[in-house]
Amino acid sequence: MARDPEKAVLALHRFGLGPRPGTVAAIAGDPEGALVADLDRPNAGQILDSRLLSSDAAYRAVFEYNAARAAEAKLARRGIAAPAEESKASVTAKPGQGEAAPPPLPQQIFFAEATARVAAACDAEVGFVERLAWFWSNHFCVSLDATIMAGGYEREAIRPHVLGRFVDLLLAAETHPAMLLYLNDAQSIGPDSVAGINRGKGLNENFAREILELHTLGVRTGYTQDDVIGFAKVLTGWTLRPVVTDPDIGGRFVFIPRAHEPGAQTVLGKTYPDTGVEQGHAVLADLARHPATATHVATKLAVHFVADDPPPALVDRLARRFRDTDGDLKEVAKALVGAPEAWAPQQAKVKRPGEWLVAALRATGQGVEIRRLVGAAALLGEPLWRPPAPKGFPDDNAAWLDGLAERLEIANAFAQRVGPSLDPAAVTEAALGPLASTDLRRSLARAESRPQALTLALMAPEFLRR
Repeated sequence: MARDPEKAVLALHRFGLGPRPGTVAAIAGDPEGALVADLDRPNAGQILDSRLLSSDAAYRAVFEYNAARAAEAKLARRGIAAPAEESKASVTAKPGQGEAAPPPLPQQIFFAEATARVAAACDAEVGFVERLAWFWSNHFCVSLDATIMAGGYEREAIRPHVLGRFVDLLLAAETHPAMLLYLNDAQSIGPDSVAGINRGKGLNENFAREILELHTLGVRTGYTQDDVIGFAKVLTGWTLRPVVTDPDIGGRFVFIPRAHEPGAQTVLGKTYPDTGVEQGHAVLADLARHPATATHVATKLAVHFVADDPPPALVDRLARRFRDTDGDLKEVAKALVGAPEAWAPQQAKVKRPGEWLVAALRATGQGVEIRRLVGAAALLGEPLWRPPAPKGFPDDNAAWLDGLAERLEIANAFAQRVGPSLDPAAVTEAALGPLASTDLRRSLARAESRPQALTLALMAPEFLRR
């Protein structure tokens, strides 16, 4: 097979997280095959690190940490010194250089999760599965502002299922305590349930509405307010074990029958008998297989990987593959790679901030300084696991073009730190190869210093886009 370096470098930018030195040459013989091989790797997409806390363990640890801090504050107001106590949590985050003490426990947990995520992205040979993990994490987003579980949620609910069936991914996401907290279902109670009658509390429609509008069918697909209410009743009783009364396994999903709305419920014209927690599983299974869900997912994938206004033929191809395989996401990803519309030479998409930052690390071979990286992502409008709304971070170019001035500042600061020891021409060749324009190469040759040349390379349109 003839080698095709241009298609290889395009593949690594469009479907992956940018080339590393040597990766363009490694896949130039069969770029499409390299992407498919990335999908077929054992445990592809998963982060298997026993040092990271499970999401419920993190939830319990932070609960205990906050309780201890509150007690210390009360004792301090009384003029009494609190007894010293070592945290029982064990995470991989370490104090930064020059720090006298570790950061507060919630920050330790966050930085440990962030480090593992960015390391997986930087170490990936191709990066296609990592991009899919990021895509699905944004599709089923939760917020660190709502729960410390955000990083654990991505590892536990998203990554194991990004190459499986959509119905399993959907169920894993919607039953995870992080999602129940984020979308307010943890305290949704059936008005006619035992708990609802005794406590005078009732329904929260938010979770059901977002599942229909964002996670499955999409907007304006025929569901009504009655469907939202019926589905919200189905989801009552879905909550998590309280840490205060269950310190060993608090924070895990639990179904509480006395909070569940009794009786059959109708959603999208189908009546579901009251089978407890399985009633919700049945509705989710039908939503996963609804034709509108196939179109919604296909459209989002095409927008993310190809263009803001993707070719209708590509959307149709992906939706058809989704339906024909019962939502097999690996097969849908293979259909994306095999679609000629996905290989248009025009780099139509602006990389999101996190993608661009990781691409810069990969191109230059630099290690991860996690505090700098998460700070830069936040400055650029994409703070890790802090989406602006349940819809997640936007995927259209307009949302990110206004931040290019800030990218220039970050690129310049990065280049000043690492540029003196790097050859900008070699970095450009590794990162862009045949995509590098004649104008870019001339600009690099005229640059007054290595850092200036590296800044030009990182801010080149062909590096900013994919």
